Amino acid sequence: MKILVCISHVPDTTSKINFTDGDRKFDTNGVQFVINPNDEFGLTRAMWFKEKQGASVDIINVGGAETEPTLRKALAIGADTAIRINTAPTDGFQVAKELAKVASEGNYDLIICGRESIDYNGGMVPGILAGMLKANFINTCIGLEIEGDKATAIREIDGGKETLTASLPLVIGGQKGLVEESDLKIPNMRGIMQARKKPLNVVEPSGAEVATKAVKFEKPAPKGEVKLVDPENLDQLIDLLHNEAKVI
Repeated sequence: MKILVCISHVPDTTSKINFTDGDRKFDTNGVQFVINPNDEFGLTRAMWFKEKQGASVDIINVGGAETEPTLRKALAIGADTAIRINTAPTDGFQVAKELAKVASEGNYDLIICGRESIDYNGGMVPGILAGMLKANFINTCIGLEIEGDKATAIREIDGGKETLTASLPLVIGGQKGLVEESDLKIPNMRGIMQARKKPLNVVEPSGAEVATKAVKFEKPAPKGEVKLVDPENLDQLIDLLHNEAKVI
């Protein structure tokens, strides 16, 4: 079985976020980047298929040379080969089209994407990619088993879970639950040393069109002042809730 795992290069959630160019571009200065958490759950599940079923695992990313440390970390976790499509990701359609070109040439049985990336939270790439490849698609996936050319998946739905079956080739949008958080793999020294020798192939982009363009970003408003009310003074609390917060 051939597996392709899509890896997004995203800011660590502890990084301070700022924008430049009139709030139209993300400021990368001083920002630490990591593997997108949803992708990391998918990568760990792919490692399970590699260990238990002898699958080969490639990873792929759309981005410039600055994303290579993130790809090397994924190789250190256990992926066999990395592919970097040498262009900046601009929108979901462009990213999906670039991924689809490489994926179609690789004849992959299973493509694992994160449900969404935590930087822009578009959530578009997995579905568009599946459509372009004419592959089956399951989103918000929290469980996956493969037997032959059949997949059994569990996905999260409002108020519960849904179990589905599908045939390969299959694209999934994975998330927390695909593996337990405690099972996420941390690169060890041996894996880091081996990753330096694993192939990282740079592919030139196909020039996919950009369908959407961000015109402005806006950070949440600063948190307001907290007012403390004496527990004995219920009249003041009710007055504040009614006249200031306007929630009652």
